[in-house]
Amino acid sequence: MATSIGSATRLKLPQSDGSLVDYQMGPASDWAQSFPAPTKRIAFAAAHVVADPLANNDPWLDTNLDWDATMQYRRYLWSLGLRVAEAMDTAQRGMGLDWSTSQELIRRSIAEANAAGGKVASGAGTDHLEGGKTYSIDEVIAAYEEQCAFVEGLGGQIILMASRALAASATTPDDYGTVYDRILSQVSKPVIIHWLGDMFDPALKGYWGSTDLDAAMDTCLDILGRHTGKIDGIKISLLDKDKEIAMRRRLPEGIRMYTGDDFNYAELIEGDEQGYSDALLGIFDAIAPAAGAAFAAFDAGNTARYHEIFAPTVALSRHIFKAPTRFYKTGVVFMAWLNGHQSHFHMVGGQQSTRSVLHLAELFRLADDAHLFHDPEASAGRMRTFLAMAGVQ
Repeated sequence: MATSIGSATRLKLPQSDGSLVDYQMGPASDWAQSFPAPTKRIAFAAAHVVADPLANNDPWLDTNLDWDATMQYRRYLWSLGLRVAEAMDTAQRGMGLDWSTSQELIRRSIAEANAAGGKVASGAGTDHLEGGKTYSIDEVIAAYEEQCAFVEGLGGQIILMASRALAASATTPDDYGTVYDRILSQVSKPVIIHWLGDMFDPALKGYWGSTDLDAAMDTCLDILGRHTGKIDGIKISLLDKDKEIAMRRRLPEGIRMYTGDDFNYAELIEGDEQGYSDALLGIFDAIAPAAGAAFAAFDAGNTARYHEIFAPTVALSRHIFKAPTRFYKTGVVFMAWLNGHQSHFHMVGGQQSTRSVLHLAELFRLADDAHLFHDPEASAGRMRTFLAMAGVQ
């Protein structure tokens, strides 16, 4: 394993009491630069987008992406054996990424996947409807139909995203059944349903018609049971492993559980005597090489090594996704910048400002503990630049 010690990887990090502490980085990561796709589990990384920091725009209002860097990151994820979940919340869908830019993102990603031999599934929702309003159920259906038709028109697989418009407009659980029954009866190939908890998006509170998760789960399972041939799986992002396991055990035969639990993914993916979860996770964007190595160990039957690799990444993930969880994208992009996958720490909508300097300093420590920096000297230099902008000399 290559090491990098001394002044180049030593820096001062801020503490919550306002003091600075000397910090010495550990050795560079020695993960392989590529891995085959896992054979025992399906693993999607929900990928972030790279903003164009030099666009002549108003960042809170306009969306401009660096397409070359954005596509390069997807090729990087595919090289590590991961699939890409495109145009999801990790890509700032609903937090700066508009539908018109999402269309171009989906179009380019499907083309890149076809060229690179990677796999991609793309989010389809209703976010082109104006927020802060209620709609008729037919209008929500029409919005879903528009986005689903776009993805399928490109030959893509749909991830059927939870709808803010539906959450705002539905008055009973039956309204959810009406919408999902209509859309699922029309899709041409199996989709992934996405149940995103309100910790990720407060506008989705009470999804499936109830704030009682057990009642909501019953409604969702009823819908899944009516459309088993049209559903590949369901991703639930509730950060509650017991709810996920309970639902996993009740899924109709042939429908996968894709964990969206960025707190407990290692044990949920391993599973138990009654089943397991596949994965569709935003944290895999930030820990992609470690994830590739962990899945390779798991495929080889080395479960101890699988957990050894994932354990420190879970600590990092719990920090990145801490409340307010919806701001986790900032940590994901910060990691990409620290590791040199993009030349700047700017985000669509100016979202780089949603986490504190102290939060990102702790992220740096935890990422180092998880052996996620392939070039510690370069990462330390970027961290010094970031801290200098905050007045840390």
